[in-house]
Amino acid sequence: MIEFSLLSALLAGLLGGVHCVGMCGGIVAAFSFRADGSTPPFRLHLAYNLGRVTSYVLFGAFAGALGASLTLASFVPAQTVLYVLAQLVMVLLGLYLAGFNQWILVFERAGGTVWKRVRPLFQKLLPVKSLPQAMLAGMAWGWLPCGLVYSVLVSALAAGSATSGAALMLAFGIGTLPNLLGMGLFARQIQPFMQQRRVRRLAGLTVAGFGVWGLAVLVMRYL
Repeated sequence: MIEFSLLSALLAGLLGGVHCVGMCGGIVAAFSFRADGSTPPFRLHLAYNLGRVTSYVLFGAFAGALGASLTLASFVPAQTVLYVLAQLVMVLLGLYLAGFNQWILVFERAGGTVWKRVRPLFQKLLPVKSLPQAMLAGMAWGWLPCGLVYSVLVSALAAGSATSGAALMLAFGIGTLPNLLGMGLFARQIQPFMQQRRVRRLAGLTVAGFGVWGLAVLVMRYL
């Protein structure tokens, strides 16, 4: 089912832009205004996002390896349990993006402690004066406590291996690039559109639909 999970992660990243505008808007603004001006903006934002996605891939590899070890150490069908959990979280994520519940914020609160430790390092990297520095700042940005990222990490946990977990988070990271790159370069034009209620509802319900479909695929597999 890894192909289905990769597609779900890619679309979750793409459609999750309705969340990214609010969650990462301040950081993108900091990147935009606290640079030395000697490097073209597009190259800087590309480096920031490359660093961010690199952190996601590392998280995915760790989560996939952890999930695989849990499966090997357990006599119960742990892989199936993790898969069901991942699809349920995807449904909750979609409902959150659509504005119907706030349960996913539990993940963000859990990651707040880690971000408090990473944030001082992130701030020391500003203002950015080179592309390597921009990539390091992007990697620190990847630690921002985000319910969207953590929700997809549950799917990485169910991926079955470090490689599959890394691939899943790479797909998710690629999905986020159009929104976050666009936000860095065209924030004023994108933000009003992404914050429209109908856009949020459509994006959220689509993500939730993939979670429901994932559960249906599992049921049909065992019928």
